[in-house]
Amino acid sequence: MKRREMIKGTVLGAATLFGSIPLEAAASGAVAQVIKPRRLQTGMRVGVVAPASPTEDNERTRFALDIVRSLGFEVVEGRHLYRRTQYLAGTDRERASDLMAMFADTSVDAIFCLRGGYGASRILPLLDYDLIRRNPKALIGYSDITALLNAIFLKTGLIGFHGPVANQTFSDYSLEEFDKVLFQAQAPVVIGAAPPFETARGRAEAENRITVFKAGKSQGRLIGGNLSLVTALMGTPFEPDFRGKILVLEDVGEAPYRIDRMLTQLWLAGRLQQAAGIAFGKFTDAKSCGNSFSIEDVIAQRCADLDVPVVRGFMIGHVQDQTLVPIGAHAELDGDLGRLRLLEAAVS
Repeated sequence: MKRREMIKGTVLGAATLFGSIPLEAAASGAVAQVIKPRRLQTGMRVGVVAPASPTEDNERTRFALDIVRSLGFEVVEGRHLYRRTQYLAGTDRERASDLMAMFADTSVDAIFCLRGGYGASRILPLLDYDLIRRNPKALIGYSDITALLNAIFLKTGLIGFHGPVANQTFSDYSLEEFDKVLFQAQAPVVIGAAPPFETARGRAEAENRITVFKAGKSQGRLIGGNLSLVTALMGTPFEPDFRGKILVLEDVGEAPYRIDRMLTQLWLAGRLQQAAGIAFGKFTDAKSCGNSFSIEDVIAQRCADLDVPVVRGFMIGHVQDQTLVPIGAHAELDGDLGRLRLLEAAVS
């Protein structure tokens, strides 16, 4: 479902800082360490919250809880999980309080977001980042959840996970990507590669192709996610630090001219030039009307002057076969091989 259609349609526990490693200083809200959350295991207690939009009805929320249980977890429901305030899953304070309650509850091991939609950026000023830093745990979601993942990494150093929300069925590919990052803590490991495809005479992969715009190889910590949300954070106290980072970008339901507009904003602000590399995921449902550049044209134009690897086509974004991108983890973008690889385990 398109993002635009989605919008329409404290108990403090003592906690250990897991896997702390040095982090280069950011411009504002700089943190001294990167914090790795605990590796997931079957039987853990996992909170489910709705920081953005609600599901269309309560039965769909119950479906999402069953998805989380199917992964082997015990579900802890957010207090306001079934609330609806127009296109928001409750008021800003209700949604923020649910998220903070999960971080504060020491019996909760990780947090799944119910869905994206819209609203996560509205609660950023309401979060207690010191509490989050003291109680690190994996926060998982994508699309609108991009705002939370990047703000929390900026303010606390905690690695978060741009990947499946609770309100979706996992494909075999998504489950394998999820497991190798969060359960098995594999490293180094390739993420976002195309699913297996059997070539044969007269057959070639059409849907999941890698396009290299700029060759070369670079390393850096992963930031980004949904392009609309990354752009919306510009000029705010929660804007990511792009310097020396590998920028990951994807979107859904945005025509090429709108992708152009957002990338141009990042380019005019000098942010694309600060990145160590750019890994584009999928731009699904990017239909144009009339005369239009293609998405390929737009990326080629906006990245023409960059002297870093730029690669498009990773399984990142609003797709059935979806990888998990640890925001804040150290990675390598290889423009020669068209490969994105984690250089360290994202969990401890």
